[in-house]
Amino acid sequence: MASVSLSRIIEKFKLENLTPEIETKGIKITQPDINRPALQLAGYFEHYEATRLQIIGFVEYTYMNSLTEERKEEIFEKLLSNPIPVIVFCRELQPDPLFLKKAVEHKIPLLMTKKATSAFTAEVIRWLNVKLAPCISVHGVLVDVYGEGVLITGESGIGKSEAALELIKRGHRLVTDDVVELRKVSDDTLIGSAPDITKHFIELRGIGIIDVKTLFGVSSVKDTGNIDLVIRLEDWSKDKEYDRLGLEEEYVDYLGNKIASHTIPIRPGRNLALICESAAVNHRQKKMGYNAAQELYKRVQESLSKRRDEDEE
Repeated sequence: MASVSLSRIIEKFKLENLTPEIETKGIKITQPDINRPALQLAGYFEHYEATRLQIIGFVEYTYMNSLTEERKEEIFEKLLSNPIPVIVFCRELQPDPLFLKKAVEHKIPLLMTKKATSAFTAEVIRWLNVKLAPCISVHGVLVDVYGEGVLITGESGIGKSEAALELIKRGHRLVTDDVVELRKVSDDTLIGSAPDITKHFIELRGIGIIDVKTLFGVSSVKDTGNIDLVIRLEDWSKDKEYDRLGLEEEYVDYLGNKIASHTIPIRPGRNLALICESAAVNHRQKKMGYNAAQELYKRVQESLSKRRDEDEE
């Protein structure tokens, strides 16, 4: 199961630790969802998702302060006896001394942020959704071409890295070479990134490893990118029929998401970078509602219909 350490969340969102005596290194967050324990503070604990990151906003805070000391003792004990990984107070709200005491007793860290509750909630959910998304690794190169994430795949040594290098020289941005980590952040979106070890590096046979960021500048690289289009490179075969019109879309499945795909045969003299650029722009046009293949088919049908009408006359 994927997880994110609490220490990393504290560092990412610059949270203040209100319970420094509690060790946070071993605490893991395993769910991207959060919980605001308003109903639990009112005494309703059915279906309580205690293992989620808990957020206390202004409404929960003012309700807690309105309770009698006797009720606080009862509710705080019941709430904090659950396996809560962490509780975050928003808007720089300071927890009740009794709440703080019981949190320390149950070894539940309390954190604080300056951000408004809604803003912090949206940011932490978005970030956790990416970090905890289902993930697989595929062999290929991911390049951002005109804003479209193009995943170039194919057998080892077929020219994926060389095509990516030419695209970088033409002003596009490298996300990762050789190994692409794919994360499913929604039913419509796949995000690709590089392993930390190989980030910004490209392997060129005969030359070795080159650092793209150092050679071409920070504008030539990107940390993550959507997977919008897959281009599979393969050796040209004269016995195989290749699509010349593009009327029927091909797709490849990653983690249950279907991504548009093209198979490009490789022959000496073919400019792979130019082909990838054209494929990316064509895919972008299709998303905007224009399909060149369908337009050609429409023109052919209209021409045939016009000829039939002329022959009948």
